[in-house]
Amino acid sequence: MKISDETIDRVKSARSIVFFTGAGISAESGIPVFRGKDGLWSKLKPEELANFDALLKNPKMVWEWYEHRKYIMKESKPNSAHLAISEFQNYFPEVTVATQNIDNLHRRAGSKTVYELHGNIERNYCINCHTFYNNDVPFVDGIPKCKCGGLIRPDVVWFGEFLPQDQFNASEKASEDCDVFFIIGTSAVVYPAASLIYTAKAGKAYLIEINIESTEASHIVDESYFGKAGEVLPAILEKIKN
Repeated sequence: MKISDETIDRVKSARSIVFFTGAGISAESGIPVFRGKDGLWSKLKPEELANFDALLKNPKMVWEWYEHRKYIMKESKPNSAHLAISEFQNYFPEVTVATQNIDNLHRRAGSKTVYELHGNIERNYCINCHTFYNNDVPFVDGIPKCKCGGLIRPDVVWFGEFLPQDQFNASEKASEDCDVFFIIGTSAVVYPAASLIYTAKAGKAYLIEINIESTEASHIVDESYFGKAGEVLPAILEKIKN
């Protein structure tokens, strides 16, 4: 894929870069996306599994599904797009990742400043005493129970819940101040996370979209590259290194 001179010039002159990522980047690691014709939500109703009421009504079913997702994500590995984003840290003073993904692949790839807008599936906590658990979740008859007797839930943002305020505020600040803002593998329809795109635009950042198809954000970006992030990002990085 041809990378424009404008992209290279803008990125090279940047001091601060933000990578705003969604399910598309993780799909290249084999993790199913939620939207689209092959997405999880085309097979399941989100309200059945991804909300607090579902946990209270049928914790065993919710946890069976999340244990399956945890396994998929644990077995997946960072792909060339994750690794390229991490390598950007070697060439620029400020590199921030604001991700809608819960798979922890950016941290596993080596990215240091990662804001998790929708949580992290590798963390869990008790809904009563807020004790945190990693992979040491105790189960009683297929239901995760804390030592205090409370239900344990994944530390992810479900439908109807607010984003973690510290993660969103930090992402918003980075988006306001950045020189280049990459939009990678996201449909740009999930709010409030998608508002970061418009925050970056208002801050005069140069917006570069990398997606397999056009999105709701395509009309406001400065450049769009339609293809796999695992191919486009390494190509951009290689030109910068040279």
